[in-house]
Amino acid sequence: MEEQVRELLARLNQNAGNSSIPPSTNPPGAAKPVVKKATGRKPGGQPGHPGHRRRRLPPERVTQTVPFVPPQCEGCGAPLPAQAGANDPEPTWHQVVEIAPTPVEVTEYQGHGRRCAGCGHVTWARIPREFLRHTVGTRLAAFMSYLSGSFHVSKRGLREIVAGLFDVPVSLGTVCHVEAEMSAALAPVHAEAQQAVQAAATKNVDETGWKQAGKLCWLWTAATATVACFLIHARRGAVGLTALLGETIHGLVTSDRWSAYAKLLSVERRQVCWAHLKRDFQKLIDRGGAALPLGTSLQAVAEKLFHAWHTFRGGGLDRAGLQQEIAPLRVELRQTLESGCGCADGKAATLCRNLLALEPALWTFAAYEGVAPTNNHAERVLRRGVLWRKNAFGCHSAAGCRFVERILTVVQTRRLQQRNVLEFLVQSLSAHRAGLPSPRLIG
Repeated sequence: MEEQVRELLARLNQNAGNSSIPPSTNPPGAAKPVVKKATGRKPGGQPGHPGHRRRRLPPERVTQTVPFVPPQCEGCGAPLPAQAGANDPEPTWHQVVEIAPTPVEVTEYQGHGRRCAGCGHVTWARIPREFLRHTVGTRLAAFMSYLSGSFHVSKRGLREIVAGLFDVPVSLGTVCHVEAEMSAALAPVHAEAQQAVQAAATKNVDETGWKQAGKLCWLWTAATATVACFLIHARRGAVGLTALLGETIHGLVTSDRWSAYAKLLSVERRQVCWAHLKRDFQKLIDRGGAALPLGTSLQAVAEKLFHAWHTFRGGGLDRAGLQQEIAPLRVELRQTLESGCGCADGKAATLCRNLLALEPALWTFAAYEGVAPTNNHAERVLRRGVLWRKNAFGCHSAAGCRFVERILTVVQTRRLQQRNVLEFLVQSLSAHRAGLPSPRLIG
């Protein structure tokens, strides 16, 4: 009964600091997952911080210039010429950006009819078929897809934005048609991104729940430093992972301890996320009893590891120095886990046995460039998908799921590359409508 009470209390005490639940679902009395100490400094930019000045738009973007010319010299009062001379300096500038009263162009195609004076028959000129295929231009369609894929605006929200901002009434059917067309345009781009992450030497992988017509499925992501690929699949296990990364998985994979990864990857080719482990160790501390000293020892190892990693990231250690700092921690962790296998707390003992089986996957980051001790990169990339799910509750159809995985792939990849998302969507849709090859997402 004491063990049962301890287990029930552990469930009641679950929070973002000792489990995988998000901070938004923390119980009222839970401690904040991240507590920052006050520095005593004033808010805002600190001394030495590089300033970010407003970027001046180039002359071709300026639609109107209003000059201010001094009429007379401040020194002697002599009149000054209106035109600049060879020795005059460049003018100062201040730009004001405004939305035009009608920020869209409306092109109306007319098919005229003419009545024959001889027989009275009316002959009509047909509007060419290529002009009848679309009611929304390329840039507006790309803008709507951008709002949907990057900011998770709903279909009704898109209709309201287009009507309110551009004074253009569109139906929900038109919004759906635009998404379907953009999805088709991005199909080759998505395939390109998937091939890139499959061939990458290192990658971060994660998954989260999704819904298709109310049925649970999974949104997978694989991300490198410059490419992110998303895939919605009905399964969370090895089948879903191989759908994303292929039957034969190449390179090193950073992930959590989900069992699907163990089925397809050897421990030598994995890096297990230490951020997840820190929460597991905190959970042992919160359980108390026999698990408390074990959790405290494991948490101490994790703190030393992250200190060494942050020093390495900051330039205070080279790769050899990092490995030298990690070596005693690896011995200390193994000894602690071996001792913990005999812990009186069954949950704590099971965790120790599981981590011993994964022990090589805990230290891959120390030996390989491009591998971090956490899976934070994949979680940050996946965050937009999580917010979309919370806002829209998933998709109604398989076609909607394809749009989600393709638009998220483009949005997050271009963000990782620090390149413009909207312009790429315009280029992709223009190429699709013209029957031309899609632009390259990579390179």
